Amino acid sequence: MDDRWLSMKEICAYLGVSHDTISRWIANYNMPSMKMGKCWKFKKDQIEGWLAKGGPEKSRKKINKA
Repeated sequence: MDDRWLSMKEICAYLGVSHDTISRWIANYNMPSMKMGKCWKFKKDQIEGWLAKGGPEKSRKKINKA
């Protein structure tokens, strides 16, 4: 089983979206990821689970407005 960490470039290619989109999903939609130094890394099975639960459509972070 291939359970290695995917790079930002690899996850962009896998999902067919831009670096900016992935960054926005991490910041605003609880996309499963881990920052290792300056690099973001991703587990394919965690991303697939997140997408199966609705991905960015269903996982918007709650923003407290003051």
